[in-house]
Amino acid sequence: MNIANVLTIIGFALLMIILLAVAVIAFYLIRVDRTQKQHPILRNYPLIGRMRYFLESIGPELRSYLFNSDNGGEPFSRVEYENIVKKAKYKRDVLGFGSRRDFEEEGFYIRNSMFPRLTEELKMDRMTEALTNRYLLIKEPLFTQKVEEWESDQSLAYLLDEQDSIVIGPNTRNPFKVKGQIGMSAMSYGSLGDRAITALSEGLGLAKGTWLNTGEGGISDYHLKGGVDLIMQIGPGLFGVRDRQGNFSWEALKEKSEIPEVKAFEIKMGQGAKTRGGHIDAEKVTEEIARIRMVEPYQSIDSPNRFEEYSDFPSLLNFIDEVREHAGKPVGIKVVVGSRFDADELAKNIKETGISPDFITVDGGEGGTGASYQELSDSVGLPIKSALPLMNEALVQYGVRDQVKIIASGKLFSPDRVAIALAMGADLVNIARAFMITVGCIQALQCESNACPVGVATTDPELQKALVIDEKKHRVANYVISMRKGLYRLAAATGLESPTQFTREYIMYKDDKGHVLTLDEIYRSIT
Repeated sequence: MNIANVLTIIGFALLMIILLAVAVIAFYLIRVDRTQKQHPILRNYPLIGRMRYFLESIGPELRSYLFNSDNGGEPFSRVEYENIVKKAKYKRDVLGFGSRRDFEEEGFYIRNSMFPRLTEELKMDRMTEALTNRYLLIKEPLFTQKVEEWESDQSLAYLLDEQDSIVIGPNTRNPFKVKGQIGMSAMSYGSLGDRAITALSEGLGLAKGTWLNTGEGGISDYHLKGGVDLIMQIGPGLFGVRDRQGNFSWEALKEKSEIPEVKAFEIKMGQGAKTRGGHIDAEKVTEEIARIRMVEPYQSIDSPNRFEEYSDFPSLLNFIDEVREHAGKPVGIKVVVGSRFDADELAKNIKETGISPDFITVDGGEGGTGASYQELSDSVGLPIKSALPLMNEALVQYGVRDQVKIIASGKLFSPDRVAIALAMGADLVNIARAFMITVGCIQALQCESNACPVGVATTDPELQKALVIDEKKHRVANYVISMRKGLYRLAAATGLESPTQFTREYIMYKDDKGHVLTLDEIYRSIT
């Protein structure tokens, strides 16, 4: 028998074995599907019904990459996602051909000037520069990978002029001076992995003039890696400032206040996506995270809805004053605005007690989270473009606006969105999910599972290997610098010297019939 015949027989035998194995597996699965009690479709359509569950499981990916339009998809559309990536990766965000915005829809527009400012007329810090790396796109073939060069890039940091610096807590022992209007919103170590936190810290440090909010999970060594200014958030669980019994520890607060990078403290009353206490799943609570938070490892953590230390506005303000006295640094609060009444009551009590927070972070209901509940995330708390004006107006009405800085948060990931928020009354802006995208987030929507495929929202060491700190930190810095540069471009187009000068008169609202009003006209008609 020649070699060809031998190979033919072997091949036929292997084919028969494979077919037999497939038949056995199919028979087994049919039997399992027929007898299982959980899925009716599998009982009626064994084996074939499995295709339905497979397609369901990959549905988000199919919609994202194949079926959603460029402007469709949530939380971020493909266009929005790509614009963030371009700023971070290439340190530029030029588009071609024209806008993809639907101009027939109602929405906000920034008023341009017939006589825009020249670049040399803008009021900015022209001395401070930032050195980062960026990608230079050489070629973009259709069927193969892009050809890119990784190059060093030195540019202005696009910080505010010294005279425009924003000072938080000017009457505290250690005021916090900020020269960039954009910082990182609260994201805890534990919710994000150590590599993500390190890349964010080091990247923000490269960008200069910004800050990182620690989230309510306490301060880790990774937050301190980049030497960036920190706002330490204190949540109802008191992580990082409590004793072993879970009580507030003034000694621990004093210890944290002595860390040079800690510039301010934020008392978390609420968060847009979860107007409740925080949550972290057991598998994310490593021994290191448990040590930082002073809890038991590998057990789920749920912090209360609010602090035991206060139950109304007067006791809240007294607590703020006591924390500020012990820490010697600015103290603010993070709130979700539910109505005009809530904003008015806060402002009224500030006026009556003579005690005010140094800043108020207004978090819109569209904000994100690592883990929340659908009913809270979708329907509790006003979105930022409604909440922010209510808070600003209330503080103005009671004559206490000059005592408080306002930080706005809620999908403010592009310069135009930031400019509109500044015009609505914000002094500063927090961003969270866009920063996650800069370090590799692909919107897999697995934040609560500890199975983030790109190593961002996970503490799994194996999954975190995907995140290369020395590359991602430059993307973080590039994104912040590009955002600040974009703000100055908008200020110039509007005829202003600086982004600090955006006010309501510079924002127009066009309804679906083409009628146009300024924000100032809208607010005067409803207040």
